[in-house]
Amino acid sequence: MFRDRTEAGERLAEALEKLFADQPSLAPPVVLALPRGGVPVAFEIARRLDAPLDLVLVRKIGAPGQPELAAGAIVDGESPELVLNDEVVRHAGLGEADLEAAKRRELAEIERRRAFYLGGREPRGVAGRTAILVDDGIATGASMRAAVHALRRRGPETLVLAVPVAARETIAAFRAEADRVVCLDAPDWFWAVGAQYRDFRQTTDEEVQRLLAEARRFGDAGNDGR
Repeated sequence: MFRDRTEAGERLAEALEKLFADQPSLAPPVVLALPRGGVPVAFEIARRLDAPLDLVLVRKIGAPGQPELAAGAIVDGESPELVLNDEVVRHAGLGEADLEAAKRRELAEIERRRAFYLGGREPRGVAGRTAILVDDGIATGASMRAAVHALRRRGPETLVLAVPVAARETIAAFRAEADRVVCLDAPDWFWAVGAQYRDFRQTTDEEVQRLLAEARRFGDAGNDGR
């Protein structure tokens, strides 16, 4: 159980600091958060590693009538990455037209967030770097899986998936998709990410903006690195 996202980030940062100490051949890191909840966690990692902080903008596609049940997820980019949960799609009766409409809707929201959070700045380059992909936890993994696939196409030397907590079966599956997985807790019984925190209040857009602005002093943030 974590007090809040800040404490989770501090504890995760300690584990990642040890990873880099034990493996000095790792390329310099870039920390990438899934907004909104992943940003406070990632901020503490970026601060501890003195690394630039950026976002991977991903949106969950919820099942009809059950928006928290992920039928899939979409990540922006030159070729937007759509990852589907085939079992949920089948049981929800979602057809191609439904998925295309959801994709367009969520891509529009991604563009709104990019403008709001980043002022339209292009994503930070990760080619040849150690890309550390961070969220506040993983349940089904649909959003994170889409983010991993999209980030892999950008050519990092090493892709590290880092989360405070995750469902045991879900995190086990990610070990085949990321080069390194750092997860502090994978309990046998897992109901929801929020159940693993005493304070899991929603991260606001304004908090994301503030943390990103503050993080611009970390690492080589003054150099766009693209």
